[in-house]
Amino acid sequence: MNQGIRYALLAALLFGASTPLAKHLLATVDPLLLAGLLYLGSGLGLGTLRFVRDRGWRGSGLARADRRWLAWAIVFGGMIGPASFMLGLARLDAASASLFLNFEAVLTAVLAWVVFRENAGQRIVIGMAAIVAGGVVLSWPAGDEGSAASVTGVAFVAAACLCWALDNNLTRKVSGADAMFIAGSKGLVAGGVLCVLALAAGADVPAARDIGAAMVVGLLGYGASLVCFVLALRSLGTARTGAYFSTAPFVGAAIALLMPPRMPDTALIVAAALMAIGVWLHLTERHLHEHAHDPDEHDHPHVHDEHHRHGHDFPWDGREPHRHPHRHEPLVHAHAHVPDLHHRHRH
Repeated sequence: MNQGIRYALLAALLFGASTPLAKHLLATVDPLLLAGLLYLGSGLGLGTLRFVRDRGWRGSGLARADRRWLAWAIVFGGMIGPASFMLGLARLDAASASLFLNFEAVLTAVLAWVVFRENAGQRIVIGMAAIVAGGVVLSWPAGDEGSAASVTGVAFVAAACLCWALDNNLTRKVSGADAMFIAGSKGLVAGGVLCVLALAAGADVPAARDIGAAMVVGLLGYGASLVCFVLALRSLGTARTGAYFSTAPFVGAAIALLMPPRMPDTALIVAAALMAIGVWLHLTERHLHEHAHDPDEHDHPHVHDEHHRHGHDFPWDGREPHRHPHRHEPLVHAHAHVPDLHHRHRH
């Protein structure tokens, strides 16, 4: 299995599990403040881990021209998106809110295909449709759809999905940089701003145990999940990563349904089958044609595969993967590939 697929599915698992846990915390924590604590926990945790990993501060590998993409990703994905989702989650049950997150996968793919011109073959489109259909089946029997609170909740969740879809495509632009730096920066900046706004609006300071729980959920469900998502983007491109990540709503709904012990119903079984078909279609996709690589110079972790036939002007101990600024010379060849960091060409 492609390593990027593993990262995308792990990101989905972590994020999906965070929704029912966040719903539980909403009983005692203001929605806007909870969104801030989730991201602040992510930023502080990842910042600490990165500092320990690198034994001090090191560069992010983010080009100056790409900083605007990260800034907009923080605004949409780290501020507006999570605030909207927590406001929606406060008005919906955890299972329904999880399943409505399927909108994110659809919007991510549409933006990737229409705006950013990312290629998607027939198997990807059909697989995406199967995964989303699974979410629709599972959410169809959810109760109290007609209430005003439910309609407002769905509207907030839909707005969050649009923000996160924009975030996914913007983050693709900077996915070659250090994934921990990207996720940690988003957490620190967005989390800090949201906490300040929530407290300024009159939110009560929750108990220390609730603050700690929220920050741990944020570190795993938002921070570690985003790191895995960025690594998947680097290997798979936006549409395919979004397709695998669209299993997150199913994970969240399953956990929410099982929190009060309950046997899976028919809708859950049908949805699982549809999502499994969708993931299988993506796993078995094969995209091959002759394509040209333009000259490029960037910095990211790599091994010396057919796209990295370069020498070194510094001592190298032979260990891979390793990281340094390197240049790609023009190359024309044919092989199976996905829209990863080196295959973002038009068709």
